[in-house]
Amino acid sequence: MTAGMDLKSPRLCYIFMIVISGAVHGLQITSTGPTSIEMASGGSVKLDCQFSLATQDAGPLDIEWSLQPSDNQREEKVIILYSGDRAYDDYYPALKGRVHFNSSDPKKGDASINLLTLQASDTGTYQCKVKKAPGIGSRKVLLTVMVRPSTPKCSTEGSTYIGDNVVLKCKSSDGTSPLQYIWDRISGNKLLPATAVTDPASGTISMRNASEAISGTYRCTAKNRVGTDECVLQLKVIQQPNTAGIIAGSVIGVLLLLLLIALILFCCCRARHRKKYEKEISYEIREDVPPPKSRISTARSFASAGSQRSSLGSMSPSNLHEYSKAQYDKVPSEEYDQPPSHAPLPPPSRMAGPNLSRMGAVPVMVPAQNRDGSIV
Repeated sequence: MTAGMDLKSPRLCYIFMIVISGAVHGLQITSTGPTSIEMASGGSVKLDCQFSLATQDAGPLDIEWSLQPSDNQREEKVIILYSGDRAYDDYYPALKGRVHFNSSDPKKGDASINLLTLQASDTGTYQCKVKKAPGIGSRKVLLTVMVRPSTPKCSTEGSTYIGDNVVLKCKSSDGTSPLQYIWDRISGNKLLPATAVTDPASGTISMRNASEAISGTYRCTAKNRVGTDECVLQLKVIQQPNTAGIIAGSVIGVLLLLLLIALILFCCCRARHRKKYEKEISYEIREDVPPPKSRISTARSFASAGSQRSSLGSMSPSNLHEYSKAQYDKVPSEEYDQPPSHAPLPPPSRMAGPNLSRMGAVPVMVPAQNRDGSIV
């Protein structure tokens, strides 16, 4: 103490207490790194926790890292511990095998830890506590694990005809928000059309009254604070086809097809009816009476009948009886079945007069003829 210093001064008493406290509690956290870290998933990160000890810190060294819950009603979870010159890392199953101390000998003043293969679920507030009686020190680090944007998908919405409004879309299926989408043109003059309106949040670009001049290659880049990815789209604006002509042609084609089908069905039905009619006619011909004889056969029949009459005229009454009997004994079917030209003449027979009278015959006087044919 310097001479003349008043120890009863309140200010001096406060300074003296700080000095005594520092002398008694000499352990201090000396890390000066950031207390908020953003990292991409899949990577690794070092959570810094450096400390220094004083000569009066003679107790056993304990280092504890814990994950602070977002809800104050929940308890903190110990993820790794160093005590009695040994590390214990099997407290928190979600990080088991992915967390370890940065130094092989944390007693030298390095209580930092490394987290490997980061996942989105590793996001949280981590607290480092160093104890070496009577000294105590702690430090908190906020870790945010972000997912890089997945490869976005580029597409067009609606038509790409001249005069229409063309909309290009870009979307990543995965990635930690906020995501931002940036469109640019990588062909031609590499400038977006003057009518283009972009929306970085939704990933769309709209172009009104499209023309062939906006055709080209476009690129969309999706990014957040930990990574980027992109996709490419080839846009081609074409003339709108004549839809009325296409519709008319389609209708005419359908009508012609229906007409052709109807014609085929009609022809099939007609052929079937004709075949059925011919079949019925053939059946009727087979079941009907045999057709009449020809004129030649009829003439021969008359000639035969005339000759029979001539023979009959020359017959005597006795022969006439036998001839009539033979004629009536014939079966009609046999007479019709045999041709007239081949019908055998009845043999001459003698018929008695009484028999002819019973049959209703009338006696006729036949003049006698000589051998030369004159009548006697």
